[in-house]
Amino acid sequence: MLHATALRPILLCLILTLLAGCAGRMPAPDGDREAGQWEAQQERLEKLNTWMLAGKAGLRTPDESTSANLDWSQHPHYYRLLISGPFGSGRSTLEGREGRFSLTTSEGRFEAETPEALMQRQLGWSLPVSSLSDWVRGLPAEHSQYRLDNDELGFPRHLAQDGWQIEYRDWVLVESLWLPRRMMMEYDDLRVTLVVTDWRPAHDD
Repeated sequence: MLHATALRPILLCLILTLLAGCAGRMPAPDGDREAGQWEAQQERLEKLNTWMLAGKAGLRTPDESTSANLDWSQHPHYYRLLISGPFGSGRSTLEGREGRFSLTTSEGRFEAETPEALMQRQLGWSLPVSSLSDWVRGLPAEHSQYRLDNDELGFPRHLAQDGWQIEYRDWVLVESLWLPRRMMMEYDDLRVTLVVTDWRPAHDD
């Protein structure tokens, strides 16, 4: 067995190796943002309709506080939102395709006219899925009026739409696009915190 003194150099090399590997994968910090960047990428961001993200959502109401993991795949005419964890009732898959919405849980497969109604009926809570695909990119949804406040660099800071209050807390640079990394959404006494751990913008062929 190696003595503790002999182990120190090995442990130090291991730690430095791990840190170097993490540094290579670490997204650009929020502090690297500059004025004018948001406006410059606006057109590209609006055209971004194919992407995948993974993250974690925290749900807080006056009666409970819980969380779930999210895996989201978005395409122009189809999306799939996989919810796993406590408030996802184990594992739930929400899918939307050309106006048809389904939710698959351990209890079976269900359909409704809107994704929000489907989630509310089967899970007892709902996310604003119809707008969230825009909000998660830092954009207001096109279907209703909104109020948007920007920070000193021109990036969205606060968005009010459809009764929801959205605060953008952190950003990440992915493939030359600044995208929200942490956002908080409130509606009455419901609070949802979304933290994106993996952003993957893509383009359809």
